[in-house]
Amino acid sequence: MERRLAVHVLASGSRGNAAVVEDAATGAGVLVDCGICKRDFFARCEEAGFDPARLAAVLVTHEHTDHTKGLGVVMRGLAKLGVEPTVYADAAVRAASKEIAVLEGTCDMRELRAGDALSLAGMQAHVFRTSHDAASSCGFRFEAEGGDVVGFMTDTGVVTGEAHEALRGARLLALESNHDERMLWDGPYPYPVKRRVASDQGHLSNAQAAEELKALLSDALEQVTALHVSQNNNTYRLPGEALAEVVERAGHSARVQVARQDGLASMR
Repeated sequence: MERRLAVHVLASGSRGNAAVVEDAATGAGVLVDCGICKRDFFARCEEAGFDPARLAAVLVTHEHTDHTKGLGVVMRGLAKLGVEPTVYADAAVRAASKEIAVLEGTCDMRELRAGDALSLAGMQAHVFRTSHDAASSCGFRFEAEGGDVVGFMTDTGVVTGEAHEALRGARLLALESNHDERMLWDGPYPYPVKRRVASDQGHLSNAQAAEELKALLSDALEQVTALHVSQNNNTYRLPGEALAEVVERAGHSARVQVARQDGLASMR
């Protein structure tokens, strides 16, 4: 298998999320979500060695503002460079998002549906449903010619069977590990918010992420990155330890890292 794909998590957390999946053989890429400012977007693309002029598309997982609030400014910044990537979002997400609504008529916008297989930047992007308290939410399986696979899932309260099947066989895995259960229940959030985060429509805990990683371990898997780590209900150490323990107990060689709110995390 040729290792063609790379994942550059530009930012991940409750204050903003964005990631680029790149076909390293061609330099072309796809942006997943854009909840960060234009300055950080361009700076972290440069740090990753990715040319944003090579963006072919933007895929929106769901409408929450930590995933969409930077879309307008980044799209305008790209337009000044002569770059106009197609934006894909579910119809319900488009209807629920002010950030996406302002883009209507200014760019090529297309509907994103669970079950779609999109040919983008030399990759196939397969769309699967996630379980989150949004108008609609999804994750992605990216496949390159030659069999290289990236699995990308964030913002989901449970791992559905559909999601698990889509993530199987990934070489690079980006997986939500949002909160430590004890920190959540002992923490400062109001009880209804705690219940929402821990619900089947909330976010994956470190323990849930570890359980899913255990089920996804395969000869293909080489790297795992924990996503959307809560600043209030987690630490950057805890999800890394939880996922690394799974790998170590299985005698597996996959490398584990944790994506941060204010820095780049790349897998190649």
